[in-house]
Amino acid sequence: MPSPGKGSPAKTGSRPNSHRLTPASRASFARVANKIKMGKKLEKGLKEKNASAVSQDEENPNKTPEPYSCTGNFQADFTELCRRNSMTYIPPIIPRARPPTVMGHTESGKPDKGKGKAPQAPVEPDPDPEQDLDGEGIEAPPKTFTIKEKFEYFKPSVQVEMENFDKPDTVTEIYIRGWKIVEPIMEIFKQCWPKMAKLHTINLWNCGLSGEVITILASTITEIPEMRNLVLDGNTVVEENWHELMGEESPIQNLSLRHCGITDKGAEQIGQALGSTKRCNTKLISLNLSGNRITDVGAEHIALGLRMNRNLMSLSLASNFIGDKGASKIAEILSRFPLTHEEVVERRKHFSEKDFPERNKSPPGSRREGSKDRPASVRSQSHMDKDKKGSKASAKKKDPKGKDAKEEEKHDKTKKKEKEDKTLTKKESRGTKASIAADTKGTKGKGKGKDKTKQAAQEVEDLSGGEVVNPLTDVADFIDGQLWVSGNRVLINLNLSRNKIAESGMNNLLKAMQYQTTILMDNKSGGTGLMRIALLKNKISQEHEVMRKLNDIMLHKDPYYKQPPQTPDVQSTT
Repeated sequence: MPSPGKGSPAKTGSRPNSHRLTPASRASFARVANKIKMGKKLEKGLKEKNASAVSQDEENPNKTPEPYSCTGNFQADFTELCRRNSMTYIPPIIPRARPPTVMGHTESGKPDKGKGKAPQAPVEPDPDPEQDLDGEGIEAPPKTFTIKEKFEYFKPSVQVEMENFDKPDTVTEIYIRGWKIVEPIMEIFKQCWPKMAKLHTINLWNCGLSGEVITILASTITEIPEMRNLVLDGNTVVEENWHELMGEESPIQNLSLRHCGITDKGAEQIGQALGSTKRCNTKLISLNLSGNRITDVGAEHIALGLRMNRNLMSLSLASNFIGDKGASKIAEILSRFPLTHEEVVERRKHFSEKDFPERNKSPPGSRREGSKDRPASVRSQSHMDKDKKGSKASAKKKDPKGKDAKEEEKHDKTKKKEKEDKTLTKKESRGTKASIAADTKGTKGKGKGKDKTKQAAQEVEDLSGGEVVNPLTDVADFIDGQLWVSGNRVLINLNLSRNKIAESGMNNLLKAMQYQTTILMDNKSGGTGLMRIALLKNKISQEHEVMRKLNDIMLHKDPYYKQPPQTPDVQSTT
């Protein structure tokens, strides 16, 4: 075959005309290419815009983000707020550890009765034990605990209790232990906790709290709807501003301040927060101050707070430095005590407000009532002048003697009223006079004196409206120029163990218990009195005569005391 020469056509030149681009296809191809170019330009522009925005944010790091509103989900809220505060380590929120439950038993430890009739799933056999290289069996780890990584247990965490673990918004209790809570963390808690509808217990053990953190915590607990229990054991605060947790708006019912280094300075503020002539704490039921540095001075301040407080039911002052003076002051508050001058003045104010409740009210139909310029109770000078003129004219018409005779009549009436009040108080004191020490015999009133004391007590109850009787408005006895009222009988649990109380203080406590026992025979409306008192490890032996008498009295008042069963021989003799 002859080889093709230079003038022969090449193979590529023999391409058919069908593969050539037509003008229409070229136009469509050009449009597609233009679109691709525009898309790339647009994408490039967006990238440059985002880069410029990021650079602007980096140039302005002080720009505050939008405020975060908590939802009640503690884990989500706490994590987000910590992230916004640029925290390097965010403590995890984990459920509180519980002991494992045994198969076939309930949480209370009792076997399930009545549930065995239901069909039970077949028990799977235990897997074969693993073997080592020598063919010996390897003991499996126990199932009563879990193994964690090294030092993981000591990392900060927040333990929670929930009503339902499937619902994160049902947190009821919070436990934080062993890591310091500073102000930024407490500010985060201040935003999270008020939104938790079922939170009622907060336990912050050994968290290194400061005075500023206590102030933030005191303002936070007032906003938690179901808050009741607060435990702050092991936190030594230099400022000792614990009284801020017991304010008028505080909802705390159980407060524990064990081993917080509280001195007489903090005890004085706590006593003032418990009660005074002006105000009293009406929410706190239990207060634990054991393991602190409270002496006789601090115990006296706490006793002063118990003079007017009629809500606290449990008080623990164990492991302190209280001696005979502090114990005697507490015993005086439990039996009876004289009112001070300030308390007598407040007592008169209470009675005057109850006798004349309309004194401070404006008359009905007054045109000045509710005006913004001045209060409704303040009358104008013109009205007062008109009233004076009218009263003078009426007095001249009715009484020819004039104004002096009217004033003399008023003076005589007030004198008669004062004499009647004095005679009434003397008769009441004769009818109800009893010595402070319960071992001395008091004279009980007969006839009119007794009836008058009952009538006075009934009047006080009627004035109180069924509520707890204010000690300032309670029935008082006039003894040696002083007004004596009954002591605190609402407190039912007192712990004075491991203190420095000797025979003198114990003797005063014995007399207080004897007084409460005798007074409760006649009147139980003011409370049941102490039902439990702990006095172990003081400067007096349990075999001492005073301690034996005190234990005998308190044994029958203890609600958990059960009388030993009697034998038939003893029953026949009795």
